[in-house]
Amino acid sequence: MSITEVKALTTHKHFLTTQDWGWDELSSLIDHAMELKQHPIQPLLKHKSIALVFFNPSLRTRASFDIGASHLGAHAVVLEPGAGSWEMAFGEGEVMDGSAEEHAKEAARVLSRYCDIIAVRAFPKFKDWSVDRQDLVLHTFAKHATVPVINMETITHPCQELAHLMALREHFGTNDLRGKKYVLTWTYHPKPLNTAVANSAALIATRAGMDVTLLCPNEQYLLDERYMNHAAQNAQQTGGSFSVSHDIDSAYAEADVVYAKSWGAIPYFGNWEAEKPMRDQHKHFIVDERKMALTNNAAFSHCLPARRNIKATDAVMDSPNSLIIEEAENRLHVQKALMAAVAGTSN
Repeated sequence: MSITEVKALTTHKHFLTTQDWGWDELSSLIDHAMELKQHPIQPLLKHKSIALVFFNPSLRTRASFDIGASHLGAHAVVLEPGAGSWEMAFGEGEVMDGSAEEHAKEAARVLSRYCDIIAVRAFPKFKDWSVDRQDLVLHTFAKHATVPVINMETITHPCQELAHLMALREHFGTNDLRGKKYVLTWTYHPKPLNTAVANSAALIATRAGMDVTLLCPNEQYLLDERYMNHAAQNAQQTGGSFSVSHDIDSAYAEADVVYAKSWGAIPYFGNWEAEKPMRDQHKHFIVDERKMALTNNAAFSHCLPARRNIKATDAVMDSPNSLIIEEAENRLHVQKALMAAVAGTSN
């Protein structure tokens, strides 16, 4: 697909969540990513620049965006507020008498004068879900920037969604994944983690028309109601399904895809010591050979990083059906297609 065709399909300034984009647009991004995987060096962003604003650490996201920008002829500048750049504030009407030296209102507008795209990575604070679910950092940048803003992971991870979907299309050799049984399984982790990847997996799998099962220990580990509702609505629109299970064997039975992720229980948000005993009781949710043997020779994947023999066994992680490296590689390609697309809409 040519960059002209991508421009024509893309009608949104920002890329904050895949729910804001049409299915044809998302599919076209992946088609373009497939082409870029075969022909990686393209002058699609020649003489353009992107600000990569990291409020949290990164390996895949930082490397893939930086290298991807270079492949397309752009310059990427990496900023780490509170480390290599000023600590920021975000609240409306905030009295800045704390440690923050700069408000995101100014940062977003100034970076818009320097750069053609701004990308933001900012995890929840893990103290109050009613606050974190507002996604304040990302939406403050989106509100005040005058160039496209890309979500590099906040309370959703839309770039990971695209890479995951691309890996599944490659694995099954088709763009049509409707009817595939898809298991999004909670796994144990010694610490409570962000729900972003689980939210995003539920969104993209239901957009693709798959029969999606959210497998988790109990109702305490359900996702935020917005993402549960989006998934149910997506499934209704695509002819797929979305269900919840707490039974490991029935969820895995005849599955075509197993996607593993750890996350903390939202009702215990900010009260993690109280949640820990419950979480510690469910280490048996690890993805292992016995569970995978119940599936229809399922593909396995995880967004990475993944703690081996905690989230999944070595045998599963290293199996021929493991897509973890392919999915990680595809971050590079889908993000290049995405940068080209949003840059096109700003012209």
